Amino acid sequence: MSGAIVPHKVHFTGENSFLRLKTEEGGEDTTTCAHWRGLISPAGPGHVLFLQSDATDGGIRVYSDNEGFARFIQIIEETLHPKTFANKDLPIIAAKFSNSGDIGTSFTETVSSAEGEIVMRWSDMGEPYMLAVAPGNDMTGEWGVYSCLTAAATASLTVAGPAAAGKTYPDTMAGHPSGMSCLAWSETWVR
Repeated sequence: MSGAIVPHKVHFTGENSFLRLKTEEGGEDTTTCAHWRGLISPAGPGHVLFLQSDATDGGIRVYSDNEGFARFIQIIEETLHPKTFANKDLPIIAAKFSNSGDIGTSFTETVSSAEGEIVMRWSDMGEPYMLAVAPGNDMTGEWGVYSCLTAAATASLTVAGPAAAGKTYPDTMAGHPSGMSCLAWSETWVR
């Protein structure tokens, strides 16, 4: 049997689904969500949702059930969203996380806190594909990432009732046809 062992330390494995909305194709994002579900991390398992949306009046919110996990993920977010989600001065709102649905049709992540319920929904799913990016690259810098992504043609967000404006659009990921909103499961970050 042949194969290869990745010669880097595993820092995270789990999920990193994301949801982005715009009011017009090519325009500015009106919503950006980064939802992480961790199985392995230096801070143990946990969930965190980083959210900036017109539904929060442009405010950045961080929800988590493990503050240490959220702060660890902010180290990775320094590469992905350095001007928004990596700010360690952002307060963390205690929350509970649940999900429903299936990857074949529609999938929902729900975040419940004292501020109300946040519902992210991905539907009209494409075919899953694998992304493999070694450390030392233009996309994730010193981090390497391996992920199974499934793009959604339709995505939505509600924050304590009101729906966020906009819709999701097609995009590319490492040159592969994809979307601005994807379920990213079986994701591992190494360096």
